[in-house]
Amino acid sequence: MEGVVVTGRGVVSPVGEGADAFFDALLAGRGGVTDEGVAPCAEFDPEVAMTPKEARRSDRFTQLAVAAAAAAAEEAAIPDGVDPARIGIVVGTGVGGLGTLQRECQSWLEEGDRAVSPHFVPMMMPNAAAGTIAMKLGAHGPGFSVASACATGAHAIGEAMRMIQRGEADAVVAGGSEAALVGLCIAAFRRMGAMSRENVSRPFDVRRDGFCMGEGAAVLVLEREEHARARGAEVLARVIGYGASNDAFHITQPDENGRGAIDAMRAALRDADVAPEDVGYVNAHGTSTPFNDKIETHAIRTVLGDDGPPVSSCKGATGHSLGAAGAIEALACVEALRRGALPPTLGLEEIDPECAADHVAGAPREAPDLEVALSNSFGFGGQNATLVMAAA
Repeated sequence: MEGVVVTGRGVVSPVGEGADAFFDALLAGRGGVTDEGVAPCAEFDPEVAMTPKEARRSDRFTQLAVAAAAAAAEEAAIPDGVDPARIGIVVGTGVGGLGTLQRECQSWLEEGDRAVSPHFVPMMMPNAAAGTIAMKLGAHGPGFSVASACATGAHAIGEAMRMIQRGEADAVVAGGSEAALVGLCIAAFRRMGAMSRENVSRPFDVRRDGFCMGEGAAVLVLEREEHARARGAEVLARVIGYGASNDAFHITQPDENGRGAIDAMRAALRDADVAPEDVGYVNAHGTSTPFNDKIETHAIRTVLGDDGPPVSSCKGATGHSLGAAGAIEALACVEALRRGALPPTLGLEEIDPECAADHVAGAPREAPDLEVALSNSFGFGGQNATLVMAAA
């Protein structure tokens, strides 16, 4: 199979824009969750990557995705020197243009048909980000959106890896985006009892009581290694394994025995031809919900052993950005491998005994010999994805 490498990174997050600023914030323990229990990309300006007209005709999730993709493409130096027919786009979202949907529904209910924007559908549709990025880059290779709730970003990167391995593309722009900080969506998650009543995200902590919703986007440029070397692109990391599974258990709760998570992790390790003891770090899904953190810990211990590698979650800092989360966390693994440093789980002060593991808490941890990192993403619907990343 073709080797797949990362040659570009882009991210817009509640704690920073750009891969370096984002990871610096994680290492410094800076959080993006507000007192209201949400994590917005408060400083984001869509016109960094779009014209004012384009921004007006795009939902926020597309704006975030385009900005992240532009940064990743610039770092990878594509499309210059790359056959446009060999550039693919796989950028997903959990729910698409929710802000647009809420606004236009309200307009229609209050004022009727003529109040609905003619741009409603192309702004709301989940593939709007992928299509807009393709137009921006002039990419004519395979392109589509992925939607698997909180596993979306990881599924997108994994499927992009497969696309390259099958020989369908030389480079693929892959990731996830979400902008679900709208009243209707927040109310729905609160009604489900999934969000923190104390407005605090603290994965694996004994006091955790739910997630805090965030927003953002992350994009990686994946490339066929031989192709990247031939054009002189810098290799930042490798994507060496991908596993996916279904819990087939419950539409929102994870399998109580962690079966789906275990299956995805084992499949990813088999795909990477990596032994459990060779994994040096796990960036956990770690949502700060009572169910996920306990069950994910059980899965990690089952697959990697009771004395497994260090574990941390980004969600204490970024909140849970749903369809963007898997891509944001994959990027965190790339940076951990590049820098030899592990970010701490913000808010983790007292580890729940049911979540016992080698947690990175309180301060970052040096890991100069880190070679292999694993990124977990588990979504509503019981759909799971795990990525295995390796140092360049």
